[in-house]
Amino acid sequence: MNRLNWQRAVIKVGSALIAPNGDECSARFLLALARFITISRESGKEIILVSSGSVAAGRSKVKIRHNASIAEKQAMAAIGQTQMMANWQRFFDFPCAQVLLTADDLRDRTRYVNIKNTLRELLNHNALPIVNENDTVAVNELKVGDNDNLGAYTALVAQADTLIICSDIDGLYTADPRKDPDATLISEVHNIDESIYKLAGGAGTSVGTGGMRTKIEAADKCTSSGIQTIIVNGRKGASFDAMLNGSIPGTLFHASNSPKKARRLWLTHTLKTCGRIHVDEGAKAALVDRGASLLPSGITSIEGNFNQGEAVEICFEKQVIAKGLALYNARDLMLIKGKKSQHIADVLGYETTDVVVHRDDLVLL
Repeated sequence: MNRLNWQRAVIKVGSALIAPNGDECSARFLLALARFITISRESGKEIILVSSGSVAAGRSKVKIRHNASIAEKQAMAAIGQTQMMANWQRFFDFPCAQVLLTADDLRDRTRYVNIKNTLRELLNHNALPIVNENDTVAVNELKVGDNDNLGAYTALVAQADTLIICSDIDGLYTADPRKDPDATLISEVHNIDESIYKLAGGAGTSVGTGGMRTKIEAADKCTSSGIQTIIVNGRKGASFDAMLNGSIPGTLFHASNSPKKARRLWLTHTLKTCGRIHVDEGAKAALVDRGASLLPSGITSIEGNFNQGEAVEICFEKQVIAKGLALYNARDLMLIKGKKSQHIADVLGYETTDVVVHRDDLVLL
């Protein structure tokens, strides 16, 4: 039997759990989840929430008698967003932090790096990041199921090891359990192929088995990047009790690689480098021997004209020793190379972070 092991998880919660009646936030299905989050954090684990529900929460405040237009849904989202955040905050005695994203934010390299840094700092400061789509500006993202994929992208950018998708059914079945009494739960999936997608409904199906197709898409993105994915029934408190005990109550999608190996493959083979950072012997020792981040004080010279968030090679005596994502552009690095981190703001007039390449974004070669 598989045991649930994780350290940093993204938990995706849909509108059906947050606003089960479709028009107001409710605590009905969230108490057990809140308890799971609190106990997990107390044991040293890290959690990021991806929460739907802003449109549903604001629906009762926008009085219409017809199918809502995109603009009306955006108005509902703007009104409901504060209700959704207040609904979450009342469960916890630690701060909840709102992070509003669109798909474009995650596709843009600079914003992607900024999101990663923000999530990292929120976790460092003991806050619970609550991510939601910025429905007031995102037109195409207002379709049911998009937050499943947002959960996957959040897990990737946060470098989580686990994505937990809370559904209104127990997991992936051999058929739709609402229509087929002989449908059985699939407890684990080692490889997501076309046969798995067929179980979730075809591409032309608006809703598969419990809106399952977008959940499979999310699992596919995560497992191929080394992130295990679990679909559980979020309406059952027993699901969260089981996970606290190390059991897996729904469907486990096994990661194809370890997160470290997957990131190594991504950094080493997928990203094209846009420049080089040359370092001194002390910086080389810190990177290679101690697994440290690269600080500006250890940089001797810069090659290329790269932007923040682009991949660079890190070199010592003309030999490439590592590859990673630069948190400052080449122009600014020319100004702060060789300087102590505490002097970055004095030189540049701003400080994004005190490191040039974070160890989480770096792979030794």
